Amino acid sequence: MSSVTLTLAQMQVRNGVPRTNWTNMQAMTTEAARRGSDAVIFPELWDAGMRFEVAKDVASSLSGGLFAQVAALARQQDIHIFGTQYEKRGTGFHNTLAAISPRSGVMAAYRKIHLFPLDDEDKWLMPGEAPLALDMPWGRTAFAICYDLRFPELFRRYASEGAALVIVPAAWPHPRLEHFRTLLRARAIENQCFVAAVNRVGMEEDGTHYFGHSCVIDPWGEIVVEAGGTEGLFTATIDLDFVREVRQALPALDSRRL
Repeated sequence: MSSVTLTLAQMQVRNGVPRTNWTNMQAMTTEAARRGSDAVIFPELWDAGMRFEVAKDVASSLSGGLFAQVAALARQQDIHIFGTQYEKRGTGFHNTLAAISPRSGVMAAYRKIHLFPLDDEDKWLMPGEAPLALDMPWGRTAFAICYDLRFPELFRRYASEGAALVIVPAAWPHPRLEHFRTLLRARAIENQCFVAAVNRVGMEEDGTHYFGHSCVIDPWGEIVVEAGGTEGLFTATIDLDFVREVRQALPALDSRRL
């Protein structure tokens, strides 16, 4: 299978209120499955938002807690689920994307490598140490989280490993909307791959405003689907064979000398 139907779950995350977020997430997953989606993608830290101090209260291991509940939901709805949650690992906590399959449960985990210093994320959480690319039913798929977008070497590594799709949960606020859109298109164009990014929406107590604009970008840098600034589900079907066609038509990756 080379085509995949993705639903972008542009969610208004309630900071520090995991029960409310979980209820909303279940409803959005059910609707994504009803649409016939192969996968649903949620924003960064959809479980409790950017309240890093609550990590110790809401985090769990990959085999338990909310991760286990999400795996059960994936089985129930027969859909892959991607999004990041707080993970407890050893004595520390991570911002973790668990790749969750309806058949296998948690397949693997990508822990955010580049922690955002302006939010003190690096003071509360531990950085990840390894990229992650997996062979999914639709093709080679890789993962990044929010601030990772500013580090093109991660995406180039994924292209070198044959990734045709990179999934990017995010919590990207105003006034950096054009940064978000430009970086997503750049990562897609320079690596000749699809990029699917899901950003949160809504206003935090401190005035931080998350603008949404979740989108899927194709290997030419064209927008397949783009949301606005409100909560909702946005679904698109893409054909990953298009990646091979673009790379053959313009073999830029083969021209690298550094």
